[in-house]
Amino acid sequence: MSDVHFDIASLHAAYRDGVGVADVIATIYARIETADDPGMFIHLAARADLLAAAEALGPFDLVAKPLWGIPFAVKDNIDVAGMPTTAACAEYTYWPDKDATVVARLRAAGALVVGKTNLDQFATGLVGVRTPWPTPRNAIDAELVPGGSSSGSAVATARGIVSFALGTDTAGSGRIPAGLNNIVGLKPTVGALSTAGVVPACRTLDCVSVFALTVDDAYAVFSVVAARDAADPYSRGVAVQPLAARPPVLSVGIPAKADLKFFGDAAMQAGFEASLAMLSRLGCRLVEIPFGDFYATANLLYEGAWVAERYAAIRDFMEANEAAMHPVTRKIIGGARKLSAADAFRGLYALQAYRAKLAQVIASVDLFCVPTAPTHYTLDAVLADPIATNSRLGTYTNFVNLLDMCGIAVPTGTRDDSLPMSVTLLAAAGLDGLVASVARDLHAASGLTLGATGWRQPSAQPTGASAEDGTIELVVVGAHLSGMPLNGQLKEAGARFCRAMKTASSYKLYELAGQATPKPGLVRVGNGGTAIEVEVWRLPADAFGHFVAAIPPPLGIGNIELDDGSTAKGFLVESVGLLGASDISSFGGWRRFCQIAFPLEHFVNALCEGKAVGAPTEAG
Repeated sequence: MSDVHFDIASLHAAYRDGVGVADVIATIYARIETADDPGMFIHLAARADLLAAAEALGPFDLVAKPLWGIPFAVKDNIDVAGMPTTAACAEYTYWPDKDATVVARLRAAGALVVGKTNLDQFATGLVGVRTPWPTPRNAIDAELVPGGSSSGSAVATARGIVSFALGTDTAGSGRIPAGLNNIVGLKPTVGALSTAGVVPACRTLDCVSVFALTVDDAYAVFSVVAARDAADPYSRGVAVQPLAARPPVLSVGIPAKADLKFFGDAAMQAGFEASLAMLSRLGCRLVEIPFGDFYATANLLYEGAWVAERYAAIRDFMEANEAAMHPVTRKIIGGARKLSAADAFRGLYALQAYRAKLAQVIASVDLFCVPTAPTHYTLDAVLADPIATNSRLGTYTNFVNLLDMCGIAVPTGTRDDSLPMSVTLLAAAGLDGLVASVARDLHAASGLTLGATGWRQPSAQPTGASAEDGTIELVVVGAHLSGMPLNGQLKEAGARFCRAMKTASSYKLYELAGQATPKPGLVRVGNGGTAIEVEVWRLPADAFGHFVAAIPPPLGIGNIELDDGSTAKGFLVESVGLLGASDISSFGGWRRFCQIAFPLEHFVNALCEGKAVGAPTEAG
């Protein structure tokens, strides 16, 4: 059993092959003993209790229980009935009588709670050493900090003791430990996962996060637990789509070279550049973005409003038990006593100004890519300067929740000094599926093994949108292709990418004559046709009707036969529109024609100047 991989797909395959849950549980405890890390867990489930929970699952059934028999750990600021919640402060301990909402949903899906993991006390920190318990050991290099505040959850996952673990993320606590331990850290849209039953840090910003060995696993857990919760006033409904293939071309914002911060860590800088090269090879178009305002937003997190919010969360306890707190945690949160309500409002006003200023910047690209952490720190370096080192680790994380963005940290390689390299993909709220789809391909391209286990990445799981989700397929051939000028109009209509393919070999593609900007027309022919590259997107039914109604002549919607034999609605041109048109079928598609016939930048600029954006479906 010791060789059974604990990624979800592999473990479920083992169950199908006859491995028993009792054997898996025995393996868990054996791996804990082998790790010999007293700082990883604050509380472990009794083996008898875990066996009883496994027995109660009933027969193996992934329809009824999609996480059947999957072991997971829970950061010890999240309630698990029957286990103490400490928030890494023994004097704070209480015994909850029910699970946090996220834990309850995971248990209902068949997952098994192994124990409660160590953290930076009261989830205040990014280093993982601010705990009265022993510091969890970084799974890759024991001389390095494990990252915080969700240190124990990340280490337990990286060592293959559990398949996934829950953390929390207010300032980066679900991303920094992932990046420092060679695993995936999914930080969802704020409010997508309920925080009912979670000890608050900053209630307006807190997220429950997911650590996993693969993007598929992290997103599977997210899909199980993401739902609106009446018990959490900050909960919000976020549409959770199946993890689908990414669009072939995406624009990715990256910090301008002059704004990058690595604090002298040349290996991290080189690793980030290599990660960007991987993104480019995946078809992403990199766009340098000035990052000064993002950093200025990040600086707000440990100023008036949000330090006061941390104090408000534990005020009664702190006033009565201040001496029991970790000295660094006490110093940071205690600073709120000097603040006034006016200071809090000043911070809120500043944040709103940055949100307004950066909204268009965030919307100008499909997603962002930043280093997960700007550098690695040793335990000795952090203990020598606990405030400055912690602050630097949050360089690329602190602004994210303030700006209502979602993100996922993903391993991308090994640095020249053998330490892990990780980047974080970010996007606007609600685009959790998009960042996960890109992270999935980026992780696969890295060829890395999983965490500290040495296990190879499992075979890619199938992706694709369900045909039963109330959406309608639309075949696009022109400027609505991914990465093309009008693709944003599809996304604004709620469309999501489904697949890239070709038409049947019975079509011709034309550049239409007399157009203010270049425009293609697809037409079916009886003889002499060829296969044309297209993309299939899915639109909500109501949006599809509005979209089609705005199509100007000579374009229209008709049935298009695809090279797999299926048909879908798509853009076609009326025969009258072919007068004076140029046959460009030999290019194989509109994107290729644009790349050769004229610079894409010129094409984009012409459209963005308003010459052809009046109707949403004007360029197909």
